[in-house]
Amino acid sequence: MIKALRKFRVRVLWFFRNYKKIEFHSTLITDELTGPVRYISDGVITCNNTAFLEQARFKQAYALAKSTQPWPGFKSEWRVMINCWIAEQAMRIEGDFVECGVNTGAYSRAIIDYTHLTSSTKRFYLFDTWEGLVDAQISAEERKKGIQNYDYKNIYEKVQKTFEGLPAVLIKGSVPETLDQFKGEKVAYLSLDMNVTLPEIAALEFFWPKLSSGAFIVLDDYGFMLHEEQKKAMDQFAAKMKVEILPLPTGQALMMKP
Repeated sequence: MIKALRKFRVRVLWFFRNYKKIEFHSTLITDELTGPVRYISDGVITCNNTAFLEQARFKQAYALAKSTQPWPGFKSEWRVMINCWIAEQAMRIEGDFVECGVNTGAYSRAIIDYTHLTSSTKRFYLFDTWEGLVDAQISAEERKKGIQNYDYKNIYEKVQKTFEGLPAVLIKGSVPETLDQFKGEKVAYLSLDMNVTLPEIAALEFFWPKLSSGAFIVLDDYGFMLHEEQKKAMDQFAAKMKVEILPLPTGQALMMKP
């Protein structure tokens, strides 16, 4: 009984010492072995090394991503770093870059800077309606989860200014109808971030034969519970192509063309 009371006392004292720290950006999760939390966002919380956050090259690219103002309180360093790293590998592979689902262009703007894309012959094809989701493409299951409630603005003119003078080809309209406007022969990098299953699978089926061997596909929505229908469809596609999908704690996932 006395031992139990002592344990209870320790817990109560701990709570009163630390309750102010229990918040979204918590500094509470720490111990003598791991040290303080060094990163928390996109479902990731870690006490591990985050030196990349201080690298000048990444900081500059991330600042450009943030300047596009994709959403209030934008904080997605790890997701942006994953996209930049994959794109850097793609610089050694034959083909252009493609992003389906662009919004303000945060990822693609960071990638262009991080990879020094302007110094290459590669082009970055950017597909988006820039007017929000296409209602007819939202399935009944996706509608139940509230996908249709995403609030996207008409930002096409703003995005045009963001990529002015850069090796980007903006293709406005809905996928798959606009896919035939892709004029490249090969693809070295493909990002899918359209929040809805139908256009993402259509884009993947269209670009799969064009992907160079070793090219990565970034599935931005794969791990988010709201987008479970996309995950199911991607899993089926991967099984059909006999490839594996690597899920990431950021909610993203990676697939590679053999």
